[in-house]
Amino acid sequence: MRIPFIGLGVKQKSSNVTAQRRVNLYLEIKNIGDRYNIVAYGTPGKELFVNFGDTQCRGSWAQGDFMYQIHRGTWWEVNNAGVMTSRGTFLTTSGRCDIAGNGAQIGIVDGTYMYIYTIATNTLARVTDPDLPANPTTIAFNDGYFIIGFADSGRYYISAPYDGTNIDALDFTTAESNPDDTVRVYVDHGEVIAFGEVTTEFHGNTGATDFPYSRIGVAIEWGLAARWSVAKFDNSIMYLGKNRMGEVQVVRLNGYTPQPIQDHDFCNAINSYSATSDATAYSYMLDGHPMYVINFPTAGKTWLYDGSTQAISELVSDGLTRDRAEIHVNYLSRNYVTDYTNGKVYRLRNDVYTENGAPIRRTLVGKNFDNNLNRLSILQFELEMERGVGLATGQGSDPQVMLRYSNDGGHTWSDELWNTMGAIGEYDTRVQWNRLGRAYEFVFEVSISDPVKVTIMGASVEAR
Repeated sequence: MRIPFIGLGVKQKSSNVTAQRRVNLYLEIKNIGDRYNIVAYGTPGKELFVNFGDTQCRGSWAQGDFMYQIHRGTWWEVNNAGVMTSRGTFLTTSGRCDIAGNGAQIGIVDGTYMYIYTIATNTLARVTDPDLPANPTTIAFNDGYFIIGFADSGRYYISAPYDGTNIDALDFTTAESNPDDTVRVYVDHGEVIAFGEVTTEFHGNTGATDFPYSRIGVAIEWGLAARWSVAKFDNSIMYLGKNRMGEVQVVRLNGYTPQPIQDHDFCNAINSYSATSDATAYSYMLDGHPMYVINFPTAGKTWLYDGSTQAISELVSDGLTRDRAEIHVNYLSRNYVTDYTNGKVYRLRNDVYTENGAPIRRTLVGKNFDNNLNRLSILQFELEMERGVGLATGQGSDPQVMLRYSNDGGHTWSDELWNTMGAIGEYDTRVQWNRLGRAYEFVFEVSISDPVKVTIMGASVEAR
């Protein structure tokens, strides 16, 4: 009989409630009437695009025909063939940078200085206007103006229209609904969002002569818990937020209303971390799935939220406890990510099944299975998946699946049991394990690390 195997749960507070776990997999809910209701697919692999060296990139941007990367103190221009050209240098060599563009110029802030790259002349220069305050940390663009936020300040400044080199000492405003500092300035739907530590304000361009921006409506009682966790998401934005009740939550902004992701086990997990203010995030679209990826560097964890299914998965790179992707850029309609451990930039690809040659271990822990508290003898367990996907030669020519099972709600596990999922073209392979013992409940875990396509549809058992 087919058993309820794939679900949307996340293990955290009690594995007896649910031991479910998905690593390097995402879910897709199929149409009513299809053979399978939920299918698990492998997340994209990473194909090396360029390599800048042994330290991570600090910022990414794409405009026109070029991708731009900041690595140490150099501003790099990269074309679609991966040819790298140095276009200038910075006065700092470490720390995350923020980037925005006005069409003709690209503005960069590194936490200490602001720079303008002029595209027509390929020149990078520090903004030396004495009216620019010290320590600009974030930058955005709206209605012709660069919007610039600063460390330890509730203010943001604007540049002259379409000229980031020109700053007027009087062209600033303050988020005044609460005396908290502005963590980040951001632009969405044509409005400036001033994210504070405990409140957030929305400002619009009123066209006023003295200063064009003023607050729209009332402030919301949610602050930004991590500066680099904000990312565009579908038709909105997502970020790690915090309200006055204290816990951090991943939030999707619906108009002016923050809507926390309602998964209590996920919330429990991220609030167990010793630090969350260093969280970083990015988003991208995958076959119609809006994906939000959030890293927690101190905890060494990466989570993937799928806006299509509301399912949450883990991402883990080989030899690490988190995923290695850090900063995302969409360049020429393709998704690229930087590596937080070095200067490599990868392209995300559905048809690549490794991370630059390193294996991707995909793990699915299914729903807890019982028979109304009657003892069960599992005579046979069959994993329903796409078979015959082996490679012609080498690793993956006879791809293997590992099975473990638990008789106590996911607290302890059996030895690893291995089976083939079919060499190339062996589509009728049956992925089965026999005589798995007797217990009141079972939890099944399957893992695949061979570099092959992974599609898991469900499972069935023969039980007595």
